[in-house]
Amino acid sequence: MEIDDPGALIDLLPDTGAMTWLRRGEGLVAWGVAASYRSHGEGRFADAATWWRDVARLAAVADEVEVPGTGLISLGSFAFADTPGDSVLVVPQVVVGRRGDVCWVTTIGTTPLEIPTLEAQPAPAAPVNLTFASGALTGAEWESVVWEAVFHLNAGELDKVVLARDLIATADEPIDVRWPLRRLGADYEMCWTFHVDGMFGATPELLVRREKGLVTSRVLAGTIRRTGDDEHDLTLAATLARSSKDLEEHEYAVRSVADALAPYCSSMNVPEAPFVLHLPNVMHLATDVAGVAGAGGATVLELAAALHPSAAVGGTPTKLAVEMIAEIEGMDRSRYAGPVGWMNAHGDGEFGIALRSAEVDPDDGRTVRLFAGCGIVAGSDPESELAEAQAKFIPVRGALSAD
Repeated sequence: MEIDDPGALIDLLPDTGAMTWLRRGEGLVAWGVAASYRSHGEGRFADAATWWRDVARLAAVADEVEVPGTGLISLGSFAFADTPGDSVLVVPQVVVGRRGDVCWVTTIGTTPLEIPTLEAQPAPAAPVNLTFASGALTGAEWESVVWEAVFHLNAGELDKVVLARDLIATADEPIDVRWPLRRLGADYEMCWTFHVDGMFGATPELLVRREKGLVTSRVLAGTIRRTGDDEHDLTLAATLARSSKDLEEHEYAVRSVADALAPYCSSMNVPEAPFVLHLPNVMHLATDVAGVAGAGGATVLELAAALHPSAAVGGTPTKLAVEMIAEIEGMDRSRYAGPVGWMNAHGDGEFGIALRSAEVDPDDGRTVRLFAGCGIVAGSDPESELAEAQAKFIPVRGALSAD
């Protein structure tokens, strides 16, 4: 049902079961579990899509508002790799959303639920005595992995591979995920702030949106760190826009997305040149690919499955790059760089890529794995790539800190 503006959506979240998909104050927050489904392995997307179709087919839906995000929805977070491929779809009990001037609340359950009282919750507590340590590999060890990748790239075995590393944060007490979510939403409002089943972050990359027949995808590849000096950053942006290494990396990523979407679209628009996307800590080369959904109407989850993994998070050729990641990266990515987002009963929705992200340990709640990755091509310098990865840790690392 449509409601008056409830204020900042992220402030409505209770201390348990919180889920988010927000950008610039718009989107969805949700809590409670009306139903959930965990899928695994290579068939994780197809199995989840089948389960969701069955849920949507049997549901009785009363949607008076009829804007994207109203009615029956689910939020999902999917693993990067096929093995073990642990993924999840959650149908929340309560959803509160905003799109433009329209605000709404949805309740979902096997029996009618009362409309909840929507009030800003007390501010969450900061993590207690947070410490950071290297994850699977130290910085020096990861540089060695990058050198190995560059050797294979220079030998012509593949064009690009995306390598990631992790950082471990540990607190004395369980971490209230609403603390980093609030800070990410405030500091990175141009990104999509998300949280599903312990996986949270602020991603700048929209993998795919499907809305009333229009399919869109934002491709990011090619990065440079900001200095905080606006004049100097403009110079760096111009340098990024002319960088042959970054333009080559970006072209691979755009081609990967366009080729994956083409079978599902009757027409497509792929801009010839990227623009520079300015974020608080880094700048990216960006391209928005758009298309018109073709006959058959693949759902947003099926489109996400077709796109994953794109060259932006895997490499080119994708199959060879993913095999190299499994061989040399030295860690399980879990749901990092996998699709995360929401969809409705009609197959519309949005899925981003779980970048600038972290995962809370479900067993103790005190440990968080932070993730960051870099696109490696033949001209990559391991020391520079490590610095880029460190820059990409900054959003979540800063959001977790008590300062």
